[in-house]
Amino acid sequence: MKKLVSSGFTLIELLVVIGILAILLAITLIAINPARQFSQSNDTKRNSDVSAILNAINQYMADNRGSLPTGVWSDTAQTIASGDSSWTTFCSELVPQYIAALPVDPLENNGTPVSATDCTGTTAWDTGYIVATTTNNRLTVSAPQAEIATTIFVTR
Repeated sequence: MKKLVSSGFTLIELLVVIGILAILLAITLIAINPARQFSQSNDTKRNSDVSAILNAINQYMADNRGSLPTGVWSDTAQTIASGDSSWTTFCSELVPQYIAALPVDPLENNGTPVSATDCTGTTAWDTGYIVATTTNNRLTVSAPQAEIATTIFVTR
């Protein structure tokens, strides 16, 4: 009499392997934490953006004997947005000569930078960043919408 030998996996073996793979996938997703990775990525962009804006303002001041661009006043903190005509002038004074485009917070304006045509156009824009000055002419550019850090700011 011949014995029938079956080669392959049983249903139980397949279910055990699928269960183990599901557990490993869950552990990997928890370790990677995609939401935190996106938050860190956005905060890194904000840090780069505030430095770029501050560098552009400093280059403008170097070329204009220490004068601040239009829209930046002493002892005041203002959000860089198109609602005020002085920010439109600020934008056109800096873009494109000192910075290619005004960076925008990843959560504002769909993350699209403010270009030279946006500066003079009628399209409303908001960078989501704040420029503040003190009486001793120290400038601070900050990103109040930071996700991991409380606020990201650079002062010079």
